[in-house]
Amino acid sequence: MEKEVVLEQKDAADWAYRGEGAVNLVLAYTGSSPSFVGKVLRIQKAPRNGSSGATIPTLLSTHEQLLWRDIDGIVSSPNKEIAAQLYVLHVMSPLLGPKYVDPGPKCGFLPVSRFISERNATKRSITRFRMHQFLKLHQGQIPELSEYNPPDLFSKSKDRIYKAMNDLFTTPQNNFRVFLNGSLVFGQLGGIAHATNLVVSEAFEDALKSVIKADNGQRTKNFLQLVSDTVCESGVLDQLLEVQKLDKFDIEGAVHAYYDIISESCAVCKEVSGDEGSHMYTSLHSIPLDESLKIVKDYLIAATAKDCSLMITFTPHEEGDSESPYTKIYLEATNQIFDYKVDRA
Repeated sequence: MEKEVVLEQKDAADWAYRGEGAVNLVLAYTGSSPSFVGKVLRIQKAPRNGSSGATIPTLLSTHEQLLWRDIDGIVSSPNKEIAAQLYVLHVMSPLLGPKYVDPGPKCGFLPVSRFISERNATKRSITRFRMHQFLKLHQGQIPELSEYNPPDLFSKSKDRIYKAMNDLFTTPQNNFRVFLNGSLVFGQLGGIAHATNLVVSEAFEDALKSVIKADNGQRTKNFLQLVSDTVCESGVLDQLLEVQKLDKFDIEGAVHAYYDIISESCAVCKEVSGDEGSHMYTSLHSIPLDESLKIVKDYLIAATAKDCSLMITFTPHEEGDSESPYTKIYLEATNQIFDYKVDRA
């Protein structure tokens, strides 16, 4: 049995900031301990000492307990931190595969739920990512639209996956970062991210010369090909897409099941009362409680999968290293072999 590793305050210097979401920070290990080399750590944000930030509830609500009652240990967890860990371990890990999930980019399909109202029909033809791009541009959060299209990345087509990577390189925003030996060499950790200009492009090309054996001007192209081939050959996004597709009803359908679970009059149905489309929601309010629970659970699980980040670590393969725990990939253009490891967070 592996010995439990306890981190202390002095260990903080060995972890470097890599990114964050609304709730969690992602840190990368920069020390020399074999137990942590190549690892990242996701930790939950907390208010500063003495701040008036909202406290995180220690126990699950009644409705949360109802949703997750059949998952071992979640309802009896002493706090939400442990409940979240068990959620990853017992819910997400079996679905995505423990190889890719560490128990402490975005939606790859267009929704087809019949419960999507006509006023929101654009969701069937324009990706969630693209709609957010227009909103961010309107709000001044980004200076230009990204050409990146998530379904390209999930397509299993090498050409489309490469296009997705190239689009991310052209307008990375906060969606694409590259680290070399622990140092950020491409992308930003915050602020308004501009499109990749000539200076940034040339600096990245130069940074790759110790990794990609190609002539100047060809390294970035080959690096993007390496990432694309790895995404395609590893199949890392296949399971992720299947989990995302657990959202069969879209939020416009799942919300009706939610109101039945909490035993409240459906506010959405009140808004569409008398509307021609309101009759289609009647069936959702007449199903058994267990089915309503499944709809909401699947929606929440899919939402988690839609917010996953993908981290790929590459190391030049050393001849004769048959004991490497990593998977190998061959970059034909440069005749190089790399060991790689893929993680989702």
